[in-house]
Amino acid sequence: MKAKTKRFLTLTSMMAVFFVGCTIIFYNLKNNLVFFFSPSEISKQTLDNNRKIRVGGMVKENSLLKEIIHKDNQKIQKISFIITDFKNEVLVNYEGILPDLFKEGQGVVVEGILIDHLSVNAINVLAKHDENYMPPELDFVNTSEKGKN
Repeated sequence: MKAKTKRFLTLTSMMAVFFVGCTIIFYNLKNNLVFFFSPSEISKQTLDNNRKIRVGGMVKENSLLKEIIHKDNQKIQKISFIITDFKNEVLVNYEGILPDLFKEGQGVVVEGILIDHLSVNAINVLAKHDENYMPPELDFVNTSEKGKN
């Protein structure tokens, strides 16, 4: 085989591998480019049921319901609440322990399976907080510094 043909085949195969690699990367990133959807975005878009999705918004006041169920000799906390963006709402069902920062009126992002455009079965619940959050264990530091001023 001539050197010119060998270079051409090597360059062509490298470009093909690069193209296939980029295609695989972008195809896999397609679902992860958006961190979360708001309830309004979910109601406007045509999303497949049983799709893994992240939904973010505020926990609606007085929407939190907790229930203890017994399953396989274990106590499981079954929780439901509503996420709102003050235009549309999504019902969230979750089994497990909620984060310490979770409360009504606070921001939250849930990751789970979309049942329909009105409800999600959550796998993970992430409570959002602002940059001024101080854990209760360290809050005494903040109050003692305020007293010095």
